[in-house]
Parts: sequence; C-alpha cells; structure tokens
Amino acid sequence: MDNSGPKKTCAETLRDFFTSAKFLIYMGHALSTWGDRMWNFAVAVFLVELYGNSLLLTAVYGLVVAGSVLLLGAIIGDWVDRNPRLKVAQTSLLVQNSCVIVCGILLMVVFQFKEQLVELYNGWILTTCYILVISIANIANLASTATSITIQRDWVVVVAGQDSSKLADMNATVRIIDQLTNILAPMLVGQIMAFGSHFIGCGFISGWNLCSMCLEYALLWKVYQKTPALAVKGGQKEQHQELKQLSHSTGNVENSQSPEESSQPLMNQASVVAKPDSPKEQGCCDQVTEPLRTLKSGWVAYYNQNIFFAGMSLAFLYMTVLGFDCITTGYAYTQGLNGSVLSLLMGASAISGICGTVAFTWVRKKCGLIRTGFISGMAQLSCLMLCVISVFAPGSPFDLSVSPFQDLYTHLIGEKALPEVDQSLATILTSGNATTPAPAEEMPPLQSYMSVGLLFSGVIAARVGLWSFDLTVTQLIQENVIESERGVINGVQNSMNYLLDLLHFIMVILAPNPEAFGLLVIISVSFVAMGHIMYFRFAFKNLGSRLFLCCSPEQKEETVDSPSLPTTV
Repeated sequence: MDNSGPKKTCAETLRDFFTSAKFLIYMGHALSTWGDRMWNFAVAVFLVELYGNSLLLTAVYGLVVAGSVLLLGAIIGDWVDRNPRLKVAQTSLLVQNSCVIVCGILLMVVFQFKEQLVELYNGWILTTCYILVISIANIANLASTATSITIQRDWVVVVAGQDSSKLADMNATVRIIDQLTNILAPMLVGQIMAFGSHFIGCGFISGWNLCSMCLEYALLWKVYQKTPALAVKGGQKEQHQELKQLSHSTGNVENSQSPEESSQPLMNQASVVAKPDSPKEQGCCDQVTEPLRTLKSGWVAYYNQNIFFAGMSLAFLYMTVLGFDCITTGYAYTQGLNGSVLSLLMGASAISGICGTVAFTWVRKKCGLIRTGFISGMAQLSCLMLCVISVFAPGSPFDLSVSPFQDLYTHLIGEKALPEVDQSLATILTSGNATTPAPAEEMPPLQSYMSVGLLFSGVIAARVGLWSFDLTVTQLIQENVIESERGVINGVQNSMNYLLDLLHFIMVILAPNPEAFGLLVIISVSFVAMGHIMYFRFAFKNLGSRLFLCCSPEQKEETVDSPSLPTTV
C-alpha cells in the first residue's frame, strides 16, 4: 500500500507472512482440526469395537451429540455474542481438549480391563463407562461448536476486513487445512490402531490434545494482539456508549451503522438493542427462562434472515449416511474394511474435498457466489447416483426381508432370542482382546467389495461438490449477517445442521443392521436432492433467469450482494 517506501526483500516478506494474524489463524486451526479428525475417526472404530459388530452404540453417540447441539446451538451462539472474543476462544479450547483427554484415558481403561469390567456387577460398570465416554465426548463436541463459531465464522471475518475476495480465500484455505488433516490425521491414527492397538491409539490422541492445547492457546493470544479489531464487538451496549462518547456527533454513528443495518431485516436491529438490556431488570423467574427466550429469539432471527433457504439447504445435506462419520465408518468396518483401509479412504475423500475447495475459488471468480452453489449442488447430486447403484450391486448386504429391529431386539432381550446372531456378538463382547479378528469363514467374500467400492466412490467423488457448496453457503452467511448476530445465527445454523443429523442417527437406531443400510442410502440421496431444490429456490429468487447465464466481473459483486438489496430490480 505504501508506494513511497522501499520494496521488501523476500526474507522480509516471508517473515511478515509467517508472523501475520492470518497465518497464525491457519496454524491454530491446523492443530485444532488435526486433533478433531483423529478423535472423530477413532471414536467410531472404538465404539464399534467395544459393542461388537453393531452400529447401535455409534448411533446412540451421534444421537446424543446431535440432540445437544440442536437444543443448545442458539444458546452457545448467544454466549459467543455476549462475551469477549478472546475469553470465548480460550474457554472453548480448554474445555474441548480437556474432555478429549479424559475420554481417551477412560477408553484406555476400558480396553485394558474390559474382561474384568464385563463380569463386575453384571456389566453395569462397563455400561457406566460407555455412558461417561458418550457424555464427556458430547461436552467436547459442544465446546468444539463454540470454537468453530468464534474462529471460523467471526475471527476470520474480522481478520479479512471488508475484502470479500480475501474472505473467500481465507475460507478456502481453512477448508484446505481441513482436508489435509483429513488425509494425514486418520492415516496416522489408523496405522497406530492397525499395527499397534486401540489402547495405544487412545493414549496417542490424549497426548496430542494435551500438547496441542498449549500451542493453540498461545497462537490465539498472538492473533488477538495482532488484530485490534478483535477487541471490539459491534453488538455490546457498553461499546456503543463508548463510541457515542468518543464521537460527539451522533450523525457519524448513524452513518457508520447504516451500511450494515440497511442490508438486514428490521427485526435484527431490534434484537441487537434488546439483548444487552434485559439481564439487569430481570427477576428470578425471568433469569430461569432466559435460555428459552434466547433460544426462541435466535430461531426467529434466523428465520427472518435473507439467507434462510440457503442455510436450510445446507442443513438438509446433513440428513445422510453418505459421509465419513461414525455411521459410514462403522458400516465399512462391518463389511471387512480395517482401520488402515478406512484411513486411506478418508485420505482420498480429503483430496477430493481439496479439489472442491480449489474449484470454489475458481468458479466463484467466473460465475459469482450464488451460481457457484447451484453448480456445486448439481455436481454433488450426480456423483451420489453411484451410491444408489451400489445398493443393488453384487455383494451388497441390502435385504429388506431381515427385520430392521433384529439387532436392537438381540441386544435388549439376550442370547436366547436369536442365538445364531447373538453367539457371534457375545464372543466379541466378552473377548479380552479388542483387536482379535473375526474368524475366516465370517469375513465377506472378495466380490462383496464391489458394492462397498461403488459406495465409497460415489461418496468420495461427491465431496468435490459438497465442499464447494458448503463454502458458498458459509460465505453467504458471513456476508449477510451483521457482526452482533454472527454467533446466534451461526449457532442456529449449527442447530439446524444437527437437527437433520439427529434424524439420520434416529434412522440408524431404528435400522442398525447392515442389511438395511441400502435403504438408508436411498433416503439420504432423497434428502440431499431436497436440499438442493431449496437452494435453487433461494438462487432463483435472487437472480431469476440470470441464474443460468454467465456473468461479467462487474455483475459478480451484484450477484453476491443481491440477497440484501431491496427488490427494486
């Protein structure tokens, strides 16, 4: 920017970049996501291994996690809005990593002494351990939600300033980091579990989170120091008063607020003013019901956003078993794929996601932000057709003649109800060595991998469109939600995501056997299609017939901002 000064040397440029707030955010995010990816991959394998050849425990875990974020997402977002940025980031970081460390230690105890725990108090001690693992892991996920909202949805926007292109590049870089950690982290922990043991895998994850927590804490502090704007939050009453005192002209304040306020519904402005005033004048009864009122106001504000249908379309993509979550990982595990192969598949998925991230930046420059979402959705839906084909391919376990409640009934009633199925499960549950492989006659034949191969081919290819679409909706929310409501709106968005995620876990709980997985695949593709229909409605409402036309560079910015403009076209 300073043309009069001397040009910087290459060493000085590199030094400035590696000490910049942007790079430090990338580093902190890389450390955080590395630990998250290792834990998310490992916990699915751990739960399947602990509970036998069943997806039931993984589905219960997913149900608890999804239900918690659904109920508390808006409240977490409101907490992010009300508190200083540094306090929110540091608190959520400490809680998240501490919970993962405790979970890892608890799982080490279970794997080491599982045989004794099964016999102790008729297995109630082991059941208590399962409950503790799921509960503590759920707290870690809630803290991770707060971290994601404050760093990826708020800090990144502040560091990028008012530059939409810089914001898009930072979002894309954050997603590339996500995908690189998806390649490396599961591969590492998968090899540790395959060639070592689950006990060693738990210990490694706990140790990593302990070291990572200290480094991330220091990086957050450095970013905060280098970005003075992070110390100011636009929606707090005290800061509004300070601004009025510093600038004796009220007209200046009004002018500084008008660009943001004019692009939002009037209800958003009212909610910003109302929030800070309420705590002081509340009675005891009002304070008890405050979380409920916060929850209600957050959902109402979300509904009145101009990006409502875009956010809903993203949420509908969570109603799927076609992702590398604990359900799909657990299903692949029942089909004979070990941790090493699964980690390689997750690596391939991450490479596909990186391609989608790169495609997002390129397509956005050529076609604009809203059109990018439409193109990405069509690409994702096309690739998922391979998953539908895999349901009917040779080797698929799809068989609706098997009762979907058989596995649930087996575990509730006991061995006498279904002796053929329960004998194999009982052998696994009472085994002291969690890594003992299944007998050779129970392993799936080679041709069965054709169905699994088609399934994962479709899932991996669809990641290109999925990640590009996710970046599109993320930036639409970032650019069209005022600063003082970023936390609560993104919290509600997370709740919507988890609401649909909750439904897919309920589906798996009702039909946990691998024979019913094909039906879940068909339902998942249907929900993805409905989500993209919602996005088409949003895009067509804002662009009309221009949605199907190429746009010039001048028209691109109008395309991005059009959802916030009055309907005067």
